Amino acid sequence: MPDPRPTLEAVAAHAGVSRATVSRVVNGGAGVRASVRERVQEAVADLGYVPNRAARSLVTRRTGAVAVVIAEPERRVFSDPFFAQQLRGISRELAVYDTQLLLMLVEHPNDYPRIGRYLSGGHVDGALMFSLHRDDPLPAMAAEAGLPAVYGGRPGWADAERELLYVDTDNRGGARLAVEHLLERGRRRIATITGPLDQTSAVDRLDGYRDALEAADPALGADPALVAHGDFTAEGGERAMAQLLERSPGLDAVFAASDLMATGTLCALRAAGRRVPEDVALVGYDDMPPALWADPPLTTVRQDVQAMGRIMAALLLQCLGVYHEEGARRRTGPVDGRAPTTPVITPARLVVRAST
Repeated sequence: MPDPRPTLEAVAAHAGVSRATVSRVVNGGAGVRASVRERVQEAVADLGYVPNRAARSLVTRRTGAVAVVIAEPERRVFSDPFFAQQLRGISRELAVYDTQLLLMLVEHPNDYPRIGRYLSGGHVDGALMFSLHRDDPLPAMAAEAGLPAVYGGRPGWADAERELLYVDTDNRGGARLAVEHLLERGRRRIATITGPLDQTSAVDRLDGYRDALEAADPALGADPALVAHGDFTAEGGERAMAQLLERSPGLDAVFAASDLMATGTLCALRAAGRRVPEDVALVGYDDMPPALWADPPLTTVRQDVQAMGRIMAALLLQCLGVYHEEGARRRTGPVDGRAPTTPVITPARLVVRAST
């Protein structure tokens, strides 16, 4: 029985162009006039042509797939809306360039050798990696595999920051905005709940908290009893808030370094009979859906997580040489396919709601 699937030759005949022209259009190549490209794309749609990825990879030496590696266990990734937003941005950008997303999670340290073998096995063209912790082996694995890689978050060690391509937000500046806002509201006993301090985002937000207090009055930032350590989860925020209330019952404000921790903070304050914002003002970080669902809705620092995901993917596609003008016209975001690849720091801004 003949194969009913349309061929490259059939598309070429339907569009009235050469097979080579169809191949360039299908594979995202340059040098095809817009009118001809449009005619080929219409022929592809009319005939229902689907490129043979295996054959295309032999020609282009590309798999058409990118690994997205998150250095967190499954329970965190699927319970924290931060990861959903970042993956949505990455997925949308990759889809514009017909590139597949392969998700890999680090459930246990024993997973690293498996991930390393996969990355070095020629299964993907590049890697996007985020939520890395101090001394994480993932950057070395990508380098050993010879894979282009883009990282979510500032690497945190000087050599890596010079060598690695990453996308981050202005965490330190965002935390300063949060604490300056609390100071403007007349709060003086301002506590903070940090994220895990083996991640640069948590360290930068703690530094921003201290910057703002020391700029207002060096004595304000000198009390270690006003700093509690969380883990970017609601449960961690609740535990940390209970510790703060036990150590510093007179506190009148809290900067929680994530919205999830801020929702846990609200639970602990409510259980202790403290009103928000009358007794204790509260600011979170991220501007994720939990900030709006909270009672009262949270004042928070907004970082555009979905846009950061898109920028990460666009930078990687640029490194792979598949970031072309036609695709760029179909997307939005501050990445120019002709510009040199350099780290990107996105701005943070304060969103004021009822919790302050």
